[in-house]
Amino acid sequence: MSPRVIEGIAELKTLVGEEVGVSDWFAVAQSRIDAFADATDDHQWIHIDAERARSESPFKTTIAHGFLTLSLLPQLAAQAVRVAGDFKMGINYGLNRLRFVSPVASDSRIRGHFTLQAVEDIAGGAQIIWAVTVEVEGGPKPALVAEWLVRYYQ
Repeated sequence: MSPRVIEGIAELKTLVGEEVGVSDWFAVAQSRIDAFADATDDHQWIHIDAERARSESPFKTTIAHGFLTLSLLPQLAAQAVRVAGDFKMGINYGLNRLRFVSPVASDSRIRGHFTLQAVEDIAGGAQIIWAVTVEVEGGPKPALVAEWLVRYYQ
């Protein structure tokens, strides 16, 4: 699936309040969870020990780190929406709100929903505020909900 292309900040401003894009499904494999554990030195058994998780975890399987799910937002966003324009750069400016609502079991699939909350003019560009929900395929609740700030500089 190709991302929705938005032609610049002016068009983006017309979309405030709308769900602008939805990503493809993205598989969260145990190998990715293990690599994230190595990269962050977070080797808690609920993430990497499948046998122990089967017997001791209420989820009966290993689960992704919440911060792994968060780190996938740029990947999911790139699949969902692209803001075209003559920008020098776009930067991740941070989060106003973030909750890890439910776990992402290993080998499950997630996808991101991106609703445009606000477009604000700033010196040299614009700040975009996305309301993001990451759903787990077949899950009753989202894995993550966030208010994500992205800045584009011209």
